[in-house]
Amino acid sequence: MSSTLVLPGGTWTLGDRTVTRFGYGAMQLAGPWVMGPPKDRDEALAVLREAANSGITHIDTAETYGPRVVNDLIREALHPYAADLLIATKVGGRRDAQGGWPAARTPDELRRQIDDNLETLGLDALDLVHLRLGDASGTVPEDIEEAFGTLVDLQRQGVIRHLGVSNATAEQVAQAQSIAQIVSVQNRYNLANRGDDDLIDRLAAKGIAYIPFFPLGGFSPLQSDALSGVATRLGSTPLSVALAWLLHRSPNILLIPGTSSTAHLRENIAGSRLTLVEEDLRELDGIAG
Repeated sequence: MSSTLVLPGGTWTLGDRTVTRFGYGAMQLAGPWVMGPPKDRDEALAVLREAANSGITHIDTAETYGPRVVNDLIREALHPYAADLLIATKVGGRRDAQGGWPAARTPDELRRQIDDNLETLGLDALDLVHLRLGDASGTVPEDIEEAFGTLVDLQRQGVIRHLGVSNATAEQVAQAQSIAQIVSVQNRYNLANRGDDDLIDRLAAKGIAYIPFFPLGGFSPLQSDALSGVATRLGSTPLSVALAWLLHRSPNILLIPGTSSTAHLRENIAGSRLTLVEEDLRELDGIAG
């Protein structure tokens, strides 16, 4: 059962579900390179329970994390799940023997991935499924009608409740919206990488969530120095400032920072409560150039 702790950012409505804007991304619970079991299984389970006890109601995962490892941990730590907990997962890829992330988006591959997620999480229906597009290097322009249509068919069958897209171009987001309702987009975005600014604003106007990943990914040395300077002035950390800025950027932004440490999870929650004044925001907005 989650506590009554008020998390930074308040809440957002995903379809028919209300979730905390501050969520938790479970990818780091797997072993090195997101392969194999965690170094400390007990701590991994403790992190998940700490997230739930902190009031977090949005956990992001994927069957490819491990693979299977992270979903198994979520089930062991939290099943039977609290009624207010939403678990979001991703399909559209697999892991190879070298730890790569090749695409797997044929109808048969997607159906198998949905079945695998249902099995490992111990669910009859998945709360939210993102269709993962592109590749490890980023977005790739491609038609998504067949792949997304497969998930829509599974939604009609009752094994998926809500749909979203991940690692998607603006055109792919629009194509998905032309096929069925989506409740979220999960893309790379942060202070230094703001290519989705217009998309975020358009989604906000339609009540669709935007879930950024890699809050500190892709910074140049100068950008990192600029962020560190603001963090030092505020007596905080670069990650805390980056997360607080994301919460301020738009009300439809949901955070899923990941960690394999309970202490670090608490630090992320506390740091995201940081208050940014206009001077801070002007300086931070200049980081992207």
